[in-house]
Amino acid sequence: MKRLIICVLLALPLLSACGIYSFTGTSIQADVKTITINYFDYKALKVNPTLSNDLTEALKDQFRKLTRLEQVDMDGDLEISGEVTGYDVRAAAITADEVAAQNRLTVSVKINFENRKYPEDNLEQSFSAYEDYDSMQSLEAVESTLCESIVKKLIEDIFNATVAQW
Repeated sequence: MKRLIICVLLALPLLSACGIYSFTGTSIQADVKTITINYFDYKALKVNPTLSNDLTEALKDQFRKLTRLEQVDMDGDLEISGEVTGYDVRAAAITADEVAAQNRLTVSVKINFENRKYPEDNLEQSFSAYEDYDSMQSLEAVESTLCESIVKKLIEDIFNATVAQW
């Protein structure tokens, strides 16, 4: 048993040193050192004045927490740019009286991921996430809570698609 523990402890640095796998689930090559995360442009018709900033900062935080990459203002080995393309509220559930029982807030974003060292990993993809809320509540009353949850979902999806390659 003691021998097994020693072998595992000796193998851990080798696994993380290869740079391809980490215990946070990322698969970033060892020679990739920096990332540039650009401000998300807002192109949706309905305006949420803080959403672009919230998305950008949440993505930066995610990379700061889960990767070893240094964030730089320009020309990183990896670069992510994006835009909010949709911010929509629609009825999600209708009652027998044809009245909305629940509404759904959906946020859509389009990202462009560039890997300057490994261009085969480049990606352009759209993502969307939503949250439902009771139609008896106004959007203004629940918007910040809904957006916080939606941003978390979007950031997880973007992170997984870019560096976790799920």
